Amino acid sequence: MIKKSIYYTSILLIVAFISSGFKPNNAHISDWFRIDGNESLIYNFPSLKNNDYYAINVPFKGKFFIGFKEAVAFKESQGKYNKVNTLGYLGKYQFGMETLKTIGVNDSLYFLNNHKLQEKAFVTLLSKNKYDLKDYINRYEGKIINGVKITESGILAAAHLGGPGSVIKFLETNGKRAKKDSYGTSVRAYLRDFGGYETKGIIPVKNAKVK
Repeated sequence: MIKKSIYYTSILLIVAFISSGFKPNNAHISDWFRIDGNESLIYNFPSLKNNDYYAINVPFKGKFFIGFKEAVAFKESQGKYNKVNTLGYLGKYQFGMETLKTIGVNDSLYFLNNHKLQEKAFVTLLSKNKYDLKDYINRYEGKIINGVKITESGILAAAHLGGPGSVIKFLETNGKRAKKDSYGTSVRAYLRDFGGYETKGIIPVKNAKVK
């Protein structure tokens, strides 16, 4: 009988010892886990603020047209539809008002607050510029000028930055005349950085207007 008591007592002691290893050891007061009231955690995602997600790069966009569109938008405004820069350029793709008028948009406030209109305006301007530059695309695509491989998407992006005329000057002068915008970004940089994207689906349209 005594042996049985010793046996069961030993089992209970072993179980108690093992169980104690899984109990927290004053975790609520451990120095390594304490957070000062004035400190903030750096793990903020998921966030309820949409602005926190503008700079996130979605990998599957790749070199497809959506990748081109979002890459230009990030360069121009960090993808912010409500962005107005110090020179008065508007929206996600930073349109000047004079450029907007050429594609049929005359109300700057309405444009700034209409996300769908901004997307349509970007594609419409691409269509217009592609028509104006189609001969240059055919003539120069694939060539290396001033260290940059010329592609259709690069030409369209550069035209968005400085207008078709600035692209023509760059190409016809073999890269010697590379116009820069007011912030110092050059046509050459856009030709380089936005080269190789899929823009063949953009239909060239003379005097294209937003519908």
